[in-house]
Order: sequence, then structure tokens, then C-alpha cells
Amino acid sequence: MYAVIETGGKQYRVAPGDTIQVETIPFEKDAEIEFSGVITVVNDDGGVLTGEQLANARVVATVAGSGRGEKIVIFKFKRKKQYKRSYGHRQNYTELKINDIVV
Repeated sequence: MYAVIETGGKQYRVAPGDTIQVETIPFEKDAEIEFSGVITVVNDDGGVLTGEQLANARVVATVAGSGRGEKIVIFKFKRKKQYKRSYGHRQNYTELKINDIVV
């Protein structure tokens, strides 16, 4: 069984036992979170839940930690103009352990 949830403007495919990194969520470590914004749920036999069953579905997760991703280096230049610019970015994330998909 797996589900597709939406958080932080992105969609994630999750199953019980998975660990995912999502946009920063303001919760303490070991806090339990329920995601009610479930887009789809697929059963073990391949059936997709719809309608009332999907409206009641939720995903339960535990905050495993938080951190910062790897640095991405951005380098801009314009040839023949002596223009060079370099900077970097590290995105914050929250790591979640998916406990259960409740239907």
C-alpha cells in the first residue's frame, strides 16, 4: 500500500516505513504529524481509493530530524565582459519517517 501526499508545494509517494525529506515543517523531533492532504491511495491489490474513502484517508508520520541539504553552487558569467558571479544555496529540510496510512 502506498499513498501520494502533498506538503510544501510538492508531492511525495510514501509507504509505511519510508523516510523522506520534505520542506521545513516547524515541529520538534519525535513529534507525530498527520497529513490529511492525501491525493491518492493505492491498495496492495492495485485498487485506487476514490470518493469518501479518499476523503477520510490520512498519513501518520514522525519527525526524525532536520538539517540542511548539500550546497548547490551557482556560477554566472558573461563572456568577453569580465563579469563573473558565484554564490551557493543550501535548502533546509525536515526528515519524516512514515508510520502508517490510515484509510
